[in-house]
Amino acid sequence: MPKSNFAEPSDTSEAQVSGAQVIAQALKTQGVDYMFGIVGIPVTEIAFAAQELGIRYIGMRNEQAVDICAEELGNNVRPAVTLLGDINAVTKQLLEEFDKIPWHYPPESKWWETLREKMKSSKAASQELASKKSLPMNYYTVFYHVQEQLPRDCFIVSEGANTMDIGRTVLQNYLPRHRLDAGTFGTMGVGLGFAIAAAVLAKDRSPGQRVICVEGDSAFGFSGMEVETICRYNLPIILLVVNNNGIYQGFDTDTWKEMVKSQDATIVAPPACLLPNSHYEQVMIAFGGKGYFVQTPEELQKSLTQTLADTTKPSLINIMIEPKATRKAQDFHWLTSSKM
Repeated sequence: MPKSNFAEPSDTSEAQVSGAQVIAQALKTQGVDYMFGIVGIPVTEIAFAAQELGIRYIGMRNEQAVDICAEELGNNVRPAVTLLGDINAVTKQLLEEFDKIPWHYPPESKWWETLREKMKSSKAASQELASKKSLPMNYYTVFYHVQEQLPRDCFIVSEGANTMDIGRTVLQNYLPRHRLDAGTFGTMGVGLGFAIAAAVLAKDRSPGQRVICVEGDSAFGFSGMEVETICRYNLPIILLVVNNNGIYQGFDTDTWKEMVKSQDATIVAPPACLLPNSHYEQVMIAFGGKGYFVQTPEELQKSLTQTLADTTKPSLINIMIEPKATRKAQDFHWLTSSKM
């Protein structure tokens, strides 16, 4: 048998190698530089062992899970072709085949023509909504002003319902692998974790590069306590919470007060409503970051300018919008119903 690098068990007082050390050594051997985890047994012991070997550990507060499940293929929409496998392996195989047989979709095809027309009409509709001067602001007005100031090399993380869907069409990326969001299933709670991972790498490899994490108010609630993690490691993250007082839609303060005046909120409050004008920026302030509460385009522009100029600490801008604001009319229904 080949000789092991670890100490053999003996009856003497030689130091024993723990399971945590074995795992840490395996991670180091595989070239792992960063480790993210929830503090607790056995993660704590593995984290200590990893740090001793030079692996950087980022302690999170919210746990997520990912499955690769064949039964989910076609659960959203029925695809023409399905691919099952590790994404790295499948992507590598696809690229190898493209190298052998280069192919591009014909640029003058009917499909491209239809797509360009649709892009043109969608852009016009979005610009019309963005130009509205009424208060409270709508989604498009907010994203228009954010887009104006976004650094070209920033990472954009987006999470929410309307917030993510509209943000995808307005907030532009200019570099590959610089957008992270919840994907087609709209999984909630992943945004701050994505932002933290991107910021750790940005801080090490590209000092000065910013991570812009755009959250709906409901989405922020799923993992909002990761703000403490962001402040603990002083990560270059700017959180934008687009706050409409609810999930999809909410109520303004006066309507809420009138509604709960006669009966308890558990009886009369719609399940999708959240407490109006919640000051999420105070969560960031509580942990030592900077927080802003904005209600107008001018306040949004000013606070975003200040946060982009200040690279010393993370920030959260709580952006109030019209509680009944929604996206432009859609041609297709939201595709979440099961086809199984």
